[in-house]
Amino acid sequence: MTTGYYIGLMSGTSMDGVDAALVKFDQGQPTLVAHHTEDYPDHLYKGLQRLCQPGNDEINRLGRLDRTVGKIFAKAVNTLLAQANIDKAEVIAIGSHGQTVRHMPNLEIGFTLQIGDPNTIAAETGIDVIADFRRKDIALGGQGAPLVPAFHQQVFAKADANRVILNIGGIGNVTWLPGDAKQVLGYDTGPGNTLVDAWIQQVKQEPFDKDGAWAAAGISSIPLLTQLLSHPYFSQPAPKSTGRELFNQAWLEQQLSEFSQLSEEDIQSTLLDLTCHSIAGEITRLCDTGEVYVCGGGALNGELMRRLTELLPSHHIETTDALGVPPKWVEGIAFAWLAMRFKANLHANLPAVTGASRSAVLGALFPAD
Repeated sequence: MTTGYYIGLMSGTSMDGVDAALVKFDQGQPTLVAHHTEDYPDHLYKGLQRLCQPGNDEINRLGRLDRTVGKIFAKAVNTLLAQANIDKAEVIAIGSHGQTVRHMPNLEIGFTLQIGDPNTIAAETGIDVIADFRRKDIALGGQGAPLVPAFHQQVFAKADANRVILNIGGIGNVTWLPGDAKQVLGYDTGPGNTLVDAWIQQVKQEPFDKDGAWAAAGISSIPLLTQLLSHPYFSQPAPKSTGRELFNQAWLEQQLSEFSQLSEEDIQSTLLDLTCHSIAGEITRLCDTGEVYVCGGGALNGELMRRLTELLPSHHIETTDALGVPPKWVEGIAFAWLAMRFKANLHANLPAVTGASRSAVLGALFPAD
């Protein structure tokens, strides 16, 4: 097994910046050594949001943003290494998720597209980059997502304990780790923070609802919640994955057209309930009782955690801090792990999760030299 320092770079559906995790592996088990978040400048955030919707001059905008995101990712790496006082020569490779701008695996010829030019990252850091992890799984007939369940299995699975690892980023996803060593499952549950973030950005020009305080001030509308939960995605069987292509501001505005009488905070409360109810429904389908460990930005939202705990009274709910991994850094560590798997020529996808025809080595190498 390859050992040494790796860096994982992760930017999710929220599109607010890149998390860089410096990781040391021992027998395949990770230790988080240092971390850094590089926020996206406002113009880049807006440019990425525009690119997520079909529009004019897309290829030129895509090309420019691909390089720009690559430069931000490289800056995150260089800042991380400077803060940790680690020489780039000590880093075996960077695993870069990239920034997803389209995820459409269910078309006749499905595809997923992440930008953040790995050549730029390699050139500006002087470190080998492993990137483009998702498209091999798509080529094998899979969803290309989620990829983290294989990592969750290695790091969080425990014999005789039924565990769910719940990641709440822009989109929510679950990994089912049964204690009897049966098949691991994992898929996207639907919106995580994406809609609650979009609504508070639109109404209050705030980046996110800190600790769910605005949602807590509202009263959820059952008719609106019922309508939102009637989206066909929620009843679709796994394997499945989703993103901004389905759950976005345009869809939200369409859903709200008949609910103009609701206050803004009541809408926020209902959107948070959409996240919690859709997640709780999936967890209940997976197991009547068990342990749920939450990671991602949603783990830091007290109101979200409170509502989730209410909806799942038979489950023990904590953040991944309880398992020794800070919730904000699970996905960054996972992409360092995926880079390590690539260097060791080890398979990294779970066909039962993604629907791929077989497991495979994921990613492509972009050398620094």
